[in-house]
Amino acid sequence: MANHKNCPNPFQIFPFMTKKANLYYITTASVLCAIFYLLGNWQHSGGGVASAISSSGFSRFPCTIANAIPSSSPRNAASSAFASSANVVLDFEAHHRAEDLIPTEAATAQDLHFPPCDPKFSEYTPCEDVQRSLRFDRERLVYRERHCPEKRERLKCRIPAPHGYRLPFPWPESRDKAWFANVPHKELTVEKKKQNWVRFEGDRFIFPGGGTMFSNGADAYIDDIGKMIDLRGGSIRTAIDTGCGVASWGAYLLSRDILTVSFAPRDTHEAQVQFALERGVPALIGVLASKRLPYPSRAFDMAHCSRCLIPWGQYDGAYLIEVDRVLRPGGYWILSGPPINWEKHWKGWDRKEEDLKAEQDAIESIARSLCWKKLKQKGDIAIWQKPTNHVHCKKNRKVFKFPPFCPAQDPDKAWYTQMDTCLTALPEVSDIKDIAGGELAKWPQRLTAVPPRIASGSVGVTAETFKENTDLWRSRVSYYKSLDHQLAQKGRYRNLLDMNANLGGFAAALVDDPVWVMNVVPVEATTNTLGVIYERGLIGTYQSWCEAVSTYPRTYDFIHADSVFTLYSERCDMDDILLEMDRILRPEGGIIFRDDVDILEKIKRMTDAMQYESRIIDHEKGPHEREKILLAYKQYWTAPAPTEGTDTAS
Repeated sequence: MANHKNCPNPFQIFPFMTKKANLYYITTASVLCAIFYLLGNWQHSGGGVASAISSSGFSRFPCTIANAIPSSSPRNAASSAFASSANVVLDFEAHHRAEDLIPTEAATAQDLHFPPCDPKFSEYTPCEDVQRSLRFDRERLVYRERHCPEKRERLKCRIPAPHGYRLPFPWPESRDKAWFANVPHKELTVEKKKQNWVRFEGDRFIFPGGGTMFSNGADAYIDDIGKMIDLRGGSIRTAIDTGCGVASWGAYLLSRDILTVSFAPRDTHEAQVQFALERGVPALIGVLASKRLPYPSRAFDMAHCSRCLIPWGQYDGAYLIEVDRVLRPGGYWILSGPPINWEKHWKGWDRKEEDLKAEQDAIESIARSLCWKKLKQKGDIAIWQKPTNHVHCKKNRKVFKFPPFCPAQDPDKAWYTQMDTCLTALPEVSDIKDIAGGELAKWPQRLTAVPPRIASGSVGVTAETFKENTDLWRSRVSYYKSLDHQLAQKGRYRNLLDMNANLGGFAAALVDDPVWVMNVVPVEATTNTLGVIYERGLIGTYQSWCEAVSTYPRTYDFIHADSVFTLYSERCDMDDILLEMDRILRPEGGIIFRDDVDILEKIKRMTDAMQYESRIIDHEKGPHEREKILLAYKQYWTAPAPTEGTDTAS
């Protein structure tokens, strides 16, 4: 450090060094430029370099577009480029035509077209088509079961609403009336006139609440049942009505917080399920025939038949055995109508006394063989109860050798599954007082209590996951309502469908709204959660979305499709699913799709072609999520008036 004063100052010498370097570079650059200029002139004059190239052998490989030697090596590439620069005339003409290009999705979307169907299809039910059903066996009503069209038979058009269609009355007004234009069938008003099912008045139908076995009205009939079993304590929440008529029993149970799935076949009683749906009551087309009902085991707290014309004593008791499968431990079966109280009614039923007695004896015998206990028979109503476990039942197989217990099987498998004539065993218990499968909480606590199937670990979902899922869907439904004002408006929607319900969180979040939700668990789902949904006090069904639903057109006001198209991306065609959704959605109804953004873009192109109003919205967590939401609204359009020649759809 002491000698630092003797060191030269770099800032003093840099100016000199910089000037000297600049002069050197300028001189060198000038000399090189002059040399290359002279070489260029010499080459173009035909001397020296050009002659050397010509005599080197490169001329043996003419560099044309047709004969250029392809090579990935740098040396060959450089040689080819150098040679071609002197001999090739560049071609700037176009060598590709528009018709040679592979169509993009954006281009093909312009060709999407989903025209209106012929008005004759306004009540088309693809899997219960009357004409197709005639091909199948009438034994055990097999022809009334699901028989779906083959791929080549599927309609590629949009089902029209009948001319004059109007939005249904809001609930609860809809329970008692429906527009004639929506279900233009007067047959039941004539056929069931004395039984007070339905009346026609002006431009609408009136439903007085009557039925074949409850001439004083469904309310009074249900009160009679309530005197025999407790309907208001919360232990009975889910019910099934077999052969439901216009579903007045289910309609009037709603005021008692009991949710009923009503079903009936599409038969000579024209439009009975359609009437139920117009009333805002849960219903499906269905029949007890040769296949299991599309519900899990231990689903319903109560089953009901009021003169449903089901031959309970035939086919080795198969139909009562199926009811036993879907009844929860301790559940009730209620029967009214023939043969109950035959001693009083046999003349009015135009039946022989001995036949009716034999019919009731057969039912009583089958019920005993199922270990059911007959609780009461009062007037025209009889009630049996299923045992809470099978401890005693397994012991008495020494007496009742038929039906035997089923071998190991999945009791919840119920999609095109053949009906059994063996008894579905209840889960094992450690004590004779225990309830097989676990005790259910009473309604409404049942909705959020951990379902027994989850508590036992039988579905692979933890209690913590269940609670998180419940909270998640509360927040998601809140977000949906901020986007869809119709969903937020109480009374605007009534019949809702969740196409991929999982644990039923969507429906649970709407429980305080005046709606009901049909929760579908796709048969292709990795986990069968429909039993969990029923244990929560909700309702649902199995379904494959590669096929049509067993319901009439215009069943639902709103459809929720969470990851449905991801699930079916390699299973069936997107347009078939969307056309089915359009068939079962009412005019001016809404759909919320939740899926990957790329899938939603494809769906939007199709729904736009189907004349929906739609928009894609960010996930509730923000724009960086790939999962987005697509809101779609079906426009109002109908078939033309009979005298018109064109459809009112644009």
